[in-house]
Amino acid sequence: MGQRIFAENRAQGLLEKAPVMPTDIEWHLIGHLQTNKVRSVLPYITCIQSLDRISLWEKIQEEAGRIDKQITCLLQIKVAMEETKYGWDLEELSQLLASGQHYQYPNVIIGGVMGMASFTDDTAQVRNEMKKIKASFDLMRQKYFADTIAFKTISMGMSGDYQIALEEGSNMIRVGSLFFS
Repeated sequence: MGQRIFAENRAQGLLEKAPVMPTDIEWHLIGHLQTNKVRSVLPYITCIQSLDRISLWEKIQEEAGRIDKQITCLLQIKVAMEETKYGWDLEELSQLLASGQHYQYPNVIIGGVMGMASFTDDTAQVRNEMKKIKASFDLMRQKYFADTIAFKTISMGMSGDYQIALEEGSNMIRVGSLFFS
């Protein structure tokens, strides 16, 4: 049907699907990524949407450098109150970016932010959390990435809340269960 951007939540799922799909597919990894899986998935993916900690950033740099590849990553921002959600604490991330430490990773291109709202029927809460993600993107773009053309993506919104996400400024949504359920 012409769709060429696909995402996978888990490294194992990506490793099973990527070799049997057409070679012109652009793969994104959207789920929590363990550092011990970076080497195996890096040859297949063009974007890691779940960069959520410095140890992962360092490992992606190491492995991308090893295979001479630049990889786009999105900074995963934690706004949901759920324990099962991952992401940067905004204060910690701001301190890291203010220190300039992110310039030490030339093979990791920061392309924007990703976030997930709480899984709830409370649309006001979902909207508020998405506003925080968008505000984080705007602040980072202004303070740390003003001269970075690649910093342009706000990935938020899934099958259950993508309409709110689009209203709140998302320019990339992750819908799967709408298609595959």
